[in-house]
Amino acid sequence: MKIAFVGKGGSGKTTTSSLFVCYLGGLGLPVVAIDADINQHLGTALGLSEEDAAAVLPLGLNMAELKDYLRGSNPRITSASSMLKSTPAGRGSRLLRVNGDDPFHQKFGRAVAGATLMVTGPFAEDDLGLSCYHSKIGAAEMYLNHVVDGRDEYVVMDMTAGADAFASGLFTRFDVTFLVAEPTRKGVSVYRQYKDYAKDHGVKICVIGNKVEDEEDVAFLREHVGDDLLTWLVPSRFVRESEKGRAPDFTSLEPQNVNALRVMRAEVDATDQDWVKFTQQGHEFHRLYANRWGSRSSGEDLTLQIDPDFVMGVQRVA
Repeated sequence: MKIAFVGKGGSGKTTTSSLFVCYLGGLGLPVVAIDADINQHLGTALGLSEEDAAAVLPLGLNMAELKDYLRGSNPRITSASSMLKSTPAGRGSRLLRVNGDDPFHQKFGRAVAGATLMVTGPFAEDDLGLSCYHSKIGAAEMYLNHVVDGRDEYVVMDMTAGADAFASGLFTRFDVTFLVAEPTRKGVSVYRQYKDYAKDHGVKICVIGNKVEDEEDVAFLREHVGDDLLTWLVPSRFVRESEKGRAPDFTSLEPQNVNALRVMRAEVDATDQDWVKFTQQGHEFHRLYANRWGSRSSGEDLTLQIDPDFVMGVQRVA
């Protein structure tokens, strides 16, 4: 299953996604964790030192290599340079498996907390005034378009803050979107944006309350998000110790918060994985990008990259 963590800046999105990754990894489940946030803190949240986290090879700085690898022998893609971030997989494309033993994961993945960490890369000083951060997270979108995740396999992405995910079709690539919200007016403001933008695309949004101290906080969240409130995390000494760099054992996480992670996994596992919908939405956004600017820029009709008889799924790996 593919899971996104979104929320207002400072809501605890990265902390919550790291807890979920550690929970799944501690159960011995295959997990890929992708840091697609502009601030790139997921690695240290998972337990890496700042030096080791900075040493993970960024996907966003190696787009040409990624395109060439994922393109494979797909005859519909004339060259790696003609691939857009939205270019869908087709017959001949190289498909990936979660934690797969392939050159892609070996080169760009780093083992930590029982998971494989990949990063899009930070927004560097050289990018200022010259490029948009969405060009970096386009690498993550390409990955999601080519990875086949089976039962009890998870891809967890820590997204950019706010509603920036809607600047591309990336928001349709997930089976479940967890929106982390504190019990404040600002905390639930992003929820309303997400709900409005996603309503026509069948995106499943579950709200995860964070730093919830009492029933009054729970009531506030229910008032503003209704039945979309799935569960909530309480203030955590484990998290405070982790943020101080003291690396507490994950078994010391508070029982209330462990139960919240358990509820989140149960919700993910109960969600039907619709590969037909996934494929169709990928085609829809690729046509949009190709017709709006991609075909004109490349000098060829990039809608022809769509393989109409190809549907993603585990059967394609077999």
